[in-house]
Amino acid sequence: MNLKPILKAILDEYVLPWVGDHGVAHWARVLENGLRLAQQTSANVEVVTLFAVLHDSRRINEVTDPNHGPRAAEFATTIRGKVFDLPDHEFKLLYRACEGHTHERTHPDITIQTCWDSDRLDLGRVGVRPHHSRLCTEAAKQSAMLKWADGRASMGVIPALVEDEWGIKLG
Repeated sequence: MNLKPILKAILDEYVLPWVGDHGVAHWARVLENGLRLAQQTSANVEVVTLFAVLHDSRRINEVTDPNHGPRAAEFATTIRGKVFDLPDHEFKLLYRACEGHTHERTHPDITIQTCWDSDRLDLGRVGVRPHHSRLCTEAAKQSAMLKWADGRASMGVIPALVEDEWGIKLG
């Protein structure tokens, strides 16, 4: 999936620093977490990919922003059919994943669970170690996965795909 047009639509209106706690590097780590989890969970990779770049795209601050998930879901509605397409069923999953990712514990759908876990595994960027009791999927609860994802988050790793695939230089 070519994310460049989606990222352009997001970043044209993104109000926070691209290098902030909820910015581009976070989205890329969430994507890599999600793709790794999807190998085990069989989650819908397109939904997981779109969630990674959209879920925090409408934050208005780095600390408390309880409505950023619903705003991201609504934003996805406005760019659907313009910069990406998804069938209705898959779009409903994306919308739901964005809308509920901050406040909800779990969901019966494995794709939504995978989306939420991919984000929660990146909590180390703000000094919070992900706890297996707060994760939805067995794949995310594996110690190797927790260690890998948390290590990258805690170190502030900027995945190579940010510059190599997305063409974004974060410095």
